[in-house]
Amino acid sequence: METVRRDTPKDTEETQVTWTVGDVSALTRVSVRTLHHYDDLGLLRPGARSEANYRLYTAADLARLWRILTYRDLGFGLSEIGRLLQAPPEQERAALQTQAALLREQQRRTQATLDAVEAFLQAAGRGEGEVSIMTNRDIKEIFDGFDHRGYEAEAEERWGDTDAYKQSAQRVKRYAKQDWETIKGEMRAITDRYLALMAAGVAPESPKAQAVAAAHREHFHRRYYDCSPEMFRSLAQMWVEDERFTHNIDKAGPGLAAYQSAAAVAWADAQGKAD
Repeated sequence: METVRRDTPKDTEETQVTWTVGDVSALTRVSVRTLHHYDDLGLLRPGARSEANYRLYTAADLARLWRILTYRDLGFGLSEIGRLLQAPPEQERAALQTQAALLREQQRRTQATLDAVEAFLQAAGRGEGEVSIMTNRDIKEIFDGFDHRGYEAEAEERWGDTDAYKQSAQRVKRYAKQDWETIKGEMRAITDRYLALMAAGVAPESPKAQAVAAAHREHFHRRYYDCSPEMFRSLAQMWVEDERFTHNIDKAGPGLAAYQSAAAVAWADAQGKAD
């Protein structure tokens, strides 16, 4: 070890002042290559050097590495992490609050699916391995686990069996090339507003994010079809429930689909409370 002090506590574990890159890799299971990459990016530069000019990590460096890995697990990109590590504490808290809200929504959907699976297993178990004749209550418990509105919205869009689809088809037939350029510009502006709020760590449930969601809904309402808050909520859920939509939306920025979905759902919920 380079320039280290070792104590020998009763539990025989070692306490060190500094750690080499190999030590850190062995202790944290982060590869040496990744640690070097973080150093090159300026995310985690070792706080000390040995006499032979080798990297030496301090306790503060390990605390910073823990924060980096936590942010990575939460889905933040490396550039976002770099900004957060340099940001004021209140901005970092806001970003974590945003991520917590997204994780709670993901947890809610996962729990709903788990509840549906467990309800199905209980009903099947009563039939000794096969699904037994179920009561209305059994059926309700099984299907309550699914939020089917997003799939209904997708079906409406695909097959056009709704007034909304017919209304949209009538409107877009009248659009000329210049109209489409204007519409694309409006959507780009909305996307840029979402991305700016994400970068600033503004929570999707905040008034600022809901204002962008309101503009987003108004875009659909004015350009395509009469979009009620309930329909807008269904669209928002589809953005995260269908990986094709998520992938396409996230091309503009990682995590955008989840962020704008959470903002749109929060806006739609607020309209319901206002009624």
